[in-house]
Amino acid sequence: MSELSHVDQEGRARMVDVSAKAETARVAVAAGELVTTAEVVKLVRADDMPKADVLTTARLAGINGAKKTSELIPLCHQLALSSVNVTFGFTENGITIEATAKTKGPTGVEMEALTAVAVAGLTLHDMVKAVDPAAMLTGVRLLTKDGGKHGHWVRPGGAPEGGVNAGAGHADSHPTSHQAHGSEPQQAGDAGAAAFGAGRAAVVLVASTGAAAGSRTDTTGPKLTEWLTGLGFSVGVPRVYADADVAYGLSEVLAGEPALVITTGGTGASPTDATPEATLAVLDRELPGVAEAIRQRGTAKFPLASLSRGVAGLAGRTVIVNLPGSPGGVKDGIAVLEPLLEHLLAQVAGGGDHE
Repeated sequence: MSELSHVDQEGRARMVDVSAKAETARVAVAAGELVTTAEVVKLVRADDMPKADVLTTARLAGINGAKKTSELIPLCHQLALSSVNVTFGFTENGITIEATAKTKGPTGVEMEALTAVAVAGLTLHDMVKAVDPAAMLTGVRLLTKDGGKHGHWVRPGGAPEGGVNAGAGHADSHPTSHQAHGSEPQQAGDAGAAAFGAGRAAVVLVASTGAAAGSRTDTTGPKLTEWLTGLGFSVGVPRVYADADVAYGLSEVLAGEPALVITTGGTGASPTDATPEATLAVLDRELPGVAEAIRQRGTAKFPLASLSRGVAGLAGRTVIVNLPGSPGGVKDGIAVLEPLLEHLLAQVAGGGDHE
């Protein structure tokens, strides 16, 4: 039978003694969402709220919250945090929040990551309440954690638990993450033998100045998210960045050390297309055959696909693949990646044979 670590044999609350535990590198990633209205999402994206700079304020609040976790939660240990990253994304009716906390020490940083999400979300609520006092912070949960004797842990499905629709009336008009994204985790049998992503984290990064500003709707990110979820990966909502911010976006997502990052958009010859350059700057090794196979598949049906400058490679143990920003380009990318991704990830992780 499992026991609560923070309760002694007499049922009294206690701080766990971690003095005998080994110091290891520890990382935790948590997420949540402020469910609000389409009007608020548009205002925040345009940075046109009465209390501006909404996202910067919430990001700083989240980082500060992580640093003060031991002061807020009585039995948490004081940790020397080496890094806290807080990022945001957008759905039709919500602002998603993801926080990554890192330390090297004898105990984990799950509570710091969760606190960062909660405080960032509450700050968002404070910033938008003049427009939508019924906004609701929901789905705060741990996505992944690494370090210590338990090693790597990934939340099954990467989705919120049930019961986040509490708050009668408000949930009807403000869909939760599941409702807004159509991203209910698939049953284990749905993905069949292809569920090799189980236990691995993936990130979808969309490079689109229009989508980041809210002037166009991206369809490629959700398609990739649906595909990766079907393969068993733990994957959140797509991260959307303007073309000029792709390098910053890559640095943020790589801080969480996911197994896979797939980008879409920004691979053409336009002066603003910067995804390949930003990717090459973080790669340790290229995988030119992967990028060329994606180009060749697209060119066979659409000659202009040869203009894509997308690259693929490894940043540490993270596989990064650039796909074009079109539905057809993403479809071609999925067709090329699906039969080789399992073996590629196994090799990068240190396994896999060469049969």
